[in-house]
Amino acid sequence: MKTDLLRFDGSVEREPAIEEWFGEHAGELGTLARQWFEVMRHCGDEVRELVHDGCPVACLGDVPFAYVNVFTAHVNVGFFQGASLPDPDRMLQGTGKFMRHVKLRPGSPTNEAALNRLIELAWSDIKARVEHG
Repeated sequence: MKTDLLRFDGSVEREPAIEEWFGEHAGELGTLARQWFEVMRHCGDEVRELVHDGCPVACLGDVPFAYVNVFTAHVNVGFFQGASLPDPDRMLQGTGKFMRHVKLRPGSPTNEAALNRLIELAWSDIKARVEHG
């Protein structure tokens, strides 16, 4: 499982710029993004956060594991090591070497249990990579 992990400087326990970001993304899409970022925040006491490439990112220390971003008509819940996550519900999209995302649209059904599992898996996966890497 040894990998060179992506690392970001500046992660903190609670990043004030993230609340500002949510303030700028009001409405249904912002609410949806906040809902899933809160799930990321509650993965463990070691979760840190920052804004990277204009969106909220959840990290273990300086290693990112997930993010949310708002687009015109959807929200992405993304995973930095998503290509290696088990996805029995086939929710993950993308073809990059590492990253994958789940696209959420207001008014469309979301398999919340499966998305919660993906977030939990992303957290436990990054912990294993950091601790045993």
